[in-house]
Amino acid sequence: ENKDSLGNQFREKRFSFFQKKINKMRKPISILDVGGKINFWENRGLAGNNDYEITIVNIEKETSKYSNIRYEIGDATNLNKFKTKSFDIVHSNSVIEHLYNFNNQSRMASEIIRVGKKYIVQTPNKYFFLEPHYLFPFFQFIPDKLKYLILTKTKISRLKKWDKKFASQYIKEIRLLSFKEMKILFPNSKIYFEKFVGMNKSFTMHNF
Repeated sequence: ENKDSLGNQFREKRFSFFQKKINKMRKPISILDVGGKINFWENRGLAGNNDYEITIVNIEKETSKYSNIRYEIGDATNLNKFKTKSFDIVHSNSVIEHLYNFNNQSRMASEIIRVGKKYIVQTPNKYFFLEPHYLFPFFQFIPDKLKYLILTKTKISRLKKWDKKFASQYIKEIRLLSFKEMKILFPNSKIYFEKFVGMNKSFTMHNF
């Protein structure tokens, strides 16, 4: 959420790739953002731009002050309130790894493909050395009990001791995906590889 953060710099670079694609499309463009937030579109300069009709679906409520952004409470694994191919684009950034298990991730992927004429879905690479949610090298491969102890007893992850309840829930929630799994979920996709120090930091699956 911090515009000056390293994470936001990576998002800006990914978004530049996305914007080159949408600049060629006829306006207005309808976009469904699955699991997104309003400040993502504020930081990208599209909040208030009526060339883009943005609907955000998230489990948490947020109020939009922009004429082109509508916010709805919803579930990424069940988008049945939206008709098939009802959006020009379905967009999702670093959400699909937050769904606890591969079955939920499969349901989300299927719904995204169903409701969007085009889609673009990004997720961190399971095998990248730095786990981005904890900012801890190879944290994804540590047993859950040890993860919990590290998060609640030390300040190694994000320089803080985590709340015990939140740490327990978050450990269950995060399930990083491999490149092979993403190809299974989005079998006919093109892939944008995000690189850092020569390694694949994340994958963006799309059909532009």
